[in-house]
Amino acid sequence: MMTFNKSDQSRNITQYATRVKPGDVGQFVLLPGDPDRVPRIAKYLDDAREIAYNREFRTVTGTYAGIRVSAMSTGIGCPSASIAVEELANVGATHFIRVGSTAALQPHICTGDIIINTAALRNDGTTRAYVPDTFPAAADHFLTHALIESAMELKQTQSFDLHVGLNACDDAFYAETPEWINNLARFNLLNVEMESAAIFTVAHLRGLSAAMVCGVSGNLVAADYDYNQGEKGNARLVQAWESAIQIALAAIMRYDANSLVRQL
Repeated sequence: MMTFNKSDQSRNITQYATRVKPGDVGQFVLLPGDPDRVPRIAKYLDDAREIAYNREFRTVTGTYAGIRVSAMSTGIGCPSASIAVEELANVGATHFIRVGSTAALQPHICTGDIIINTAALRNDGTTRAYVPDTFPAAADHFLTHALIESAMELKQTQSFDLHVGLNACDDAFYAETPEWINNLARFNLLNVEMESAAIFTVAHLRGLSAAMVCGVSGNLVAADYDYNQGEKGNARLVQAWESAIQIALAAIMRYDANSLVRQL
């Protein structure tokens, strides 16, 4: 089992996948899955410029409220997400917020809602290379709290429902049977997605911080989803992406302004 700490950030790792170098990124990095969502984040940043684009990893850096912020797409699943966090950490990134899509597992959660997860059930294979099966994949408390506060504030002016709790992180999109989904729902998990376990686990092992805010793309237990309609046919999901980005950026500003948190 590999373990890391804060002093390991200078490890000599070749940046073979993301192509980012020291000085390219800010300490705060937003992590969407889809490379096409990186420009969606960039429009909120001042002086945003593309740093690198290799494989599924598209990276931009700019500033938000005077804070240097980057965004990098991770692609689909824990293997590529772990590579993104490893290589970003290796060049100085310290705080990671996944901003993506997720499928709901409870019948009261609707497309377009916002979910902030506190920890993930590790149904992936990648994190087993890092930690034993009993090891939790937990989000950073302070960064998550900043997301919740920012979401509550934004909720006053936007029409989304907010849910906070546990999620499942799965590997095999097409192998999820109705029985599998119903079993996850029985555990009172809010949602299922494919990257959080790796992001939470790798960040923790590196002595860094990670959290997640996602827009709901559909409800698997209520059979309320259509992954073929795309962005133009799912306005609620597109707005949820925008809301998640706004929440993440507001959380960064809130977190950065809290000197007590920064010292922990």
